[in-house]
Formats: sequence, C-alpha cells, structure tokens
Amino acid sequence: MGRGSTIDLGDPMKIVVCIKWVPNTMSVNIDPKTGTLIREGVPSVINPHDLNALEMALEFKDRYGGEVIVLSMAPPHAKLGLEHAIGMGADRAVLISDKVFAGADTLATSYTLSKAIERIGYDLIFTGQETIDSSTAHIGAQIASWLGIPYVYYVDEISYVDGHLRVRRHLEDAVEVYDVSIPALIATAMRANKPRYVNIYGKIRAKRVGVDVWSNSILKLDEGCVGLKGSPTTVSRIDLVPKVPRKGEVFKGDSREAVKWLISKLSQEGLL
Repeated sequence: MGRGSTIDLGDPMKIVVCIKWVPNTMSVNIDPKTGTLIREGVPSVINPHDLNALEMALEFKDRYGGEVIVLSMAPPHAKLGLEHAIGMGADRAVLISDKVFAGADTLATSYTLSKAIERIGYDLIFTGQETIDSSTAHIGAQIASWLGIPYVYYVDEISYVDGHLRVRRHLEDAVEVYDVSIPALIATAMRANKPRYVNIYGKIRAKRVGVDVWSNSILKLDEGCVGLKGSPTTVSRIDLVPKVPRKGEVFKGDSREAVKWLISKLSQEGLL
C-alpha cells in the first residue's frame, strides 16, 4: 500500500510503471468466439506510450531517488519487454502471467494490476496515455480508482515540491498545473519525452537482474474476478473489413491543376 501523503526527499520512493506487451498492430487477428486478440505467433512490442511513462519515471528517480519497478500482465514471452525496461534503468520487473488472467477486459486487467501493485508497495505509479492495440485509456484511471488515489491524465512534466507532486498537462486549449498528494497515479502524455536508448551494458544488466513471474498461486485472486470470467465487457459481433487494393498515381505539374486532378479522381471513385 502507499505510505501516505507526505514523503521526505531522503525517503526513497517506490515507483511502479505499468507497461503492456502489445501485438504488432499490423498483424492483429481476432478470435471470432471470444472477441479477444490472438497473440500466438504474432510479434509483439512494448506499447510505445508506456516507454514515455517509463522514461518519466526514470527521470523522476534520477532527480529525487527511489526504486523503479516495471509491471506487466502478459504471456510469458513478455519477459523480453520487461528486460528492455530493466535495460533502460528500471530496478526490478514483475510479470503477471497465468492462463486464468487471459482474455481480461480493462476492468479485470486493472483489478489484477492493482492487486499486484498493492503487493509490491507503491508511492507513485506511472502509466502510458493509452495502448496502440485498444486505445481505451482506461487502465490508469481504473487502477487509481481501485487503489483510491489521485489520478492525473496527459502529464508532460512532473516535479516534487514540499512533499507533494506538481504536474503539468497540455490540453487542446489550455495548460493546467496541479499539486497532487502522494501516493498518486500519473498517465504520461505521448511524446512527452524521448525514451532513453538501451546500450550493451543495459542488456547485460537486464539478464543479470532478471524478471519475477507471478502466477495466481502468488496473487491468490478470485478466478471469477480476473481474466475472461471477470470481464463484464463482451464483444457481441465482429465484422471484418475486406482489404481494399490501393492505387498509386502521381500527378506532376502546376499545383492548381493538381487540385483539379485530385477532385476529379475522388469524384470518379465516388468519394465526393
């Protein structure tokens, strides 16, 4: 559990970063019966927006100290992503992996992650803005709700001031600054920073540190509350859109004539 609303700079913070191991969005297939992603045989990567969250956590640690623990719920091969996170500078990594967790919607996923975070202990939690495989942006808010802690979304700057966090976020028509008590959950804005490169020493360190794997025999969660069984969201129907052959045409000439040519082409295709 979190340690309270005020932490001295000399007291190392526990900083948890949630990352998702996502299938390559160019190779996604859907199970027609369950409506869930088919991951077998599909190449995966760390969700790019979660790398921004990890970089923000590491920068915070560089300035104020603490321990950064990365956490993911995924199949066993997601160890590769967690090793990359250790290579970037994370101190520890925990992979939640068990067949009973498969097929979870955002509610069941956030519940499982929140229980793991409670087991780890936390002062500050980071998530990415959203994931490229679903783009719901639910997980951060739901974890904060399960834990009963403050949540700020779309953050691009964070600092520690007099025992609390000061965070900034850019909206379409405004810049907002909040003072937030600790513990808290911060959802990092995409492109808020440039994630650091993993060099050979980081790769060696990742192999040395290793990844802790937690099954449900460790978390001991009610199987009716996790995975597909614990997911109230259901997919009623899936319609696969047929691939449309692409045409490649290039117009060379005056820009005014190019506009006329483009309008003509779009009209021929029934798009105007």
